Amino acid sequence: MILVYGQGDDPPIEHLVAALHRAGASFQLLDIARLHQSHLDIQVGPQGLAGELVLDGVCTALADIRAVYARPLEPAVDSLPEPAQKQALQLHRHLVEWLDVAPACVVSRPAAMQANASKPLQAQWIGEAGFLVPPTLVTSDAAEVRAFHKIHGRVVFKSVSGIRSIVTELDDTWLSRMHRLAQLPTQFQAHVPGVDVRVHVVGQQALAAEITSTATDYRYAHRSGAAAQVVATTLPPTVAARCIAMSHAMGLPLSGIDLRLRPDGEYVCFEVNPMPAFSYFEVESGLPIAAALAELLMGA
Repeated sequence: MILVYGQGDDPPIEHLVAALHRAGASFQLLDIARLHQSHLDIQVGPQGLAGELVLDGVCTALADIRAVYARPLEPAVDSLPEPAQKQALQLHRHLVEWLDVAPACVVSRPAAMQANASKPLQAQWIGEAGFLVPPTLVTSDAAEVRAFHKIHGRVVFKSVSGIRSIVTELDDTWLSRMHRLAQLPTQFQAHVPGVDVRVHVVGQQALAAEITSTATDYRYAHRSGAAAQVVATTLPPTVAARCIAMSHAMGLPLSGIDLRLRPDGEYVCFEVNPMPAFSYFEVESGLPIAAALAELLMGA
């Protein structure tokens, strides 16, 4: 049996559920919004892990769950009465802990996703995988930022953690605000010219899309009145193989890898998203990402 865990109205969950239906797969959806109506029992003994999950009145032995797709976002429980809040949060915590040790194909284990919490750590792993990484500065010192900007001319900045932020170009206005960095270490990188490429690694497949936009961060192009065109593309075999190897080295059966193809033909890698919202790229490019994910889970 395949378990899908996440918010039922989250587009990646919706796309996967539709793909599993089309493929005729046997699966259950554990909606985070309904955690308080479910039960999870985990036992640890000499024989290893055992237990059961009760969902919609159906009891499933954990041993029968051979594959899991999880987007374990923190449950929103404020609208629930206190006993239900406690039950939902406790089940979520226990399930996340189980995902790290479950003898199943888990896409992806929570522990493997933690590397995204530190962009400098992840950048080192990306370099070890053989990709070029932009010159990078992580600092809370305004003088260091000005010196870095003087060296590289064009610089962008974003959050140093896994908290989503908008990639922004460092201009004179932002330079005048750098005294605020003292309480907020930030990551700065030299601007890389070229075309953005998003690669979704799904098992042994690398599905790539090329993005054309005048925005610094194409994900938020509409905020600056720009647009983003996303079309499917094909990677050179060596780059595709490197993406797949890097994702698996990070323990991620599914990942969203942000590359930029420079005018000289070299690929630079910015980061690896361990829990990509692939539905946007699927809709825009037509890449069959959800179908590939369903195939991966069904083959486990």
